[in-house]
Amino acid sequence: MADQYAQTREDDRAVGTSAIRWEEPPEGPVLVLLDQTRLPAEEVELVCTDAPALVEAIRSLAVRGAPVLGIAGAYGVALAAARGFDVDEAATALAAARPTAVNLSVGVRRARSAHQAALARTGDSGQAASAALAAARQLHQEDARASARMAEHGLALLDELLPGGGHRILTHCNTGSLISGGEGTAFAVALAAHRAGRLRRLWVDETRPLLQGSRLTAYEAARNDMAYTLLTDNAAGSLFAAGEVDAVLIGADRIAADGSVANKVGSYPLAVLARYHHVPFVVVAPVTTVDQATPDGGAIEVEQRPGYEVTEFIVPQAPVTGAGGGLPVAPLGTQAYNPAFDVTPPELVTAIVTEEGAVSPVTAKGLAELCARSRGAATD
Repeated sequence: MADQYAQTREDDRAVGTSAIRWEEPPEGPVLVLLDQTRLPAEEVELVCTDAPALVEAIRSLAVRGAPVLGIAGAYGVALAAARGFDVDEAATALAAARPTAVNLSVGVRRARSAHQAALARTGDSGQAASAALAAARQLHQEDARASARMAEHGLALLDELLPGGGHRILTHCNTGSLISGGEGTAFAVALAAHRAGRLRRLWVDETRPLLQGSRLTAYEAARNDMAYTLLTDNAAGSLFAAGEVDAVLIGADRIAADGSVANKVGSYPLAVLARYHHVPFVVVAPVTTVDQATPDGGAIEVEQRPGYEVTEFIVPQAPVTGAGGGLPVAPLGTQAYNPAFDVTPPELVTAIVTEEGAVSPVTAKGLAELCARSRGAATD
C-alpha cells in the first residue's frame, strides 16, 4: 500500500471550497481530501497515492457523503490507472468500501467503463488512464452543476409550501460542500434561502453516532454566516411540539425505486415527527442517488458501524483508554447497536428534490419518469 499522509493547511479555505481535488506533483498524481474526521478543530488534508489509501479514507469517514463518494470513487479508479495499479482490483475494493451509498459504485463504474473502453479502442494504458481521469472530472463538474440546480428547485418548493419566507428548517447529518462537488444537497437549499433573506433559523441535529451535524453542518453554517442552532437528536420532538419547525430538509445515500430513502440514522424518526405535526419532510439528492435496481427499502443494505463509535468519545489530546482510541462512556464490554443509516418509507416523504426537479407525491412511477428524463437529457 502506498503512503498516505496528512498536512495542515496554513491558508484560510474559502467558503464552499471543494473537499476533494486531483493534483499532479512531480512524484506522481494524488487525490487530496479534506479530512472530515478532524473538523471542526483543525483543517487537515489527507493525500492518497493509491486506491487502498482512499478505501481507508472512505471507511474511516475522512471523506463521506453520497455525491462526493461518487466523485472519490471515480478519481480512485483514475488514480490506480495513472499509477499503474490493477484497475479492476481497485474498482472492486472502492465500490465495496461503504455498501449503502449508491453514488460510490456509480462513480467507480463510470471511470472504470471509460478506462475499459479506451483500453479496448487504443490498447494504450496511458490513454486509458486519461479517459478514466476525464470521466472523474466530468462527474465532479456534473455534481457541481446538479448542486446549483437542486438549490434552485428546492428553494422554489419551499416558497411554494411555505409562502412568505421566514423559513425555520431542521436538517440532519451533513449535506453541504463537504459532501459535494458544489454547495451540497439539502444544505445548499438552506443556503439559498439564507442568501435570499428567507431563512429565519437552521436547526442542526447533532446527528449520532459521529456528530456529523455538530462537527460539520454547524461548521459550514458558521462559515456562511447563517443563523443556526445546534440541538441533540432527541430534542427535535420538543421543537416540533412547540411549532418551531417549518420544514425538514435531509439528503440521501440511496433512494430505492419505490421512493424509500436511506439516510443517516435518525432520519426516519424525524419523518414520523414531521408527519404527525403536519410539517413537510423533503429529501434533496441528485438523480444518481436513485437506484432503480433496488426495488424497495427492505432491499437496501444498511451499513453497520463499529460499536465503539457509540461507547466511546474521540477527544483530541485526551488520554486514549478505549478499544477504538477514545474515552469510554459506557461500561467495558457494552454491546452497541450502531447502524449508519435508517430507511424512511415513501409515504412519509413530502417530496424528493433532484437537479431534474421535484417528485411529489413520491411514487415509483414518478421516480422512474424523472430518471428517464435525466437519461434523455444526458444523451441530448
